[in-house]
Amino acid sequence: MSNWLGRMRGMAWLCLTWTAGWAVAGLLIGVTSLVTPFLPWDAFFRVFDAPLPALGLPGFIGGAIFSVVIGLGENRRRLEELSLARFGAWGALAGLLLSLVPAAMAAVGLATLNRPDSLWKLTAFIGGPLTLMGAVSGAGSLLLARTARPWRTLLARLLASV
Repeated sequence: MSNWLGRMRGMAWLCLTWTAGWAVAGLLIGVTSLVTPFLPWDAFFRVFDAPLPALGLPGFIGGAIFSVVIGLGENRRRLEELSLARFGAWGALAGLLLSLVPAAMAAVGLATLNRPDSLWKLTAFIGGPLTLMGAVSGAGSLLLARTARPWRTLLARLLASV
């Protein structure tokens, strides 16, 4: 039972980490669009018309998908055995699966589009950026986990000495 709860805690932390990272990425996109108005930002803002920190929501869902993918793909490995490239590849797969979520929602009737013929165009349009952001987030998750372990040990030693 405690192993299951530990996995759920890890999944929650991954989801929150990806949410924060993607919300910051959304803010950076907004700042970049203001600094570089000569670039073609219109295509992005036609598809994504929500406030830019709202990229945290797909980040949360992507983090959940990533934790399931990692749980299935790297089940028996320790943190020290994992490579950054593999984690990036798993993150890219999670981002690619995330790009299929709007199509799946439309297929089951949870979402509608103005033009139904544009569903696969939308999926193809968001597939590249979500795959890239998933790869960066996956690699970043491993880097954060590797750097957090010494901090966690240091904190435990500090608390034990008090």
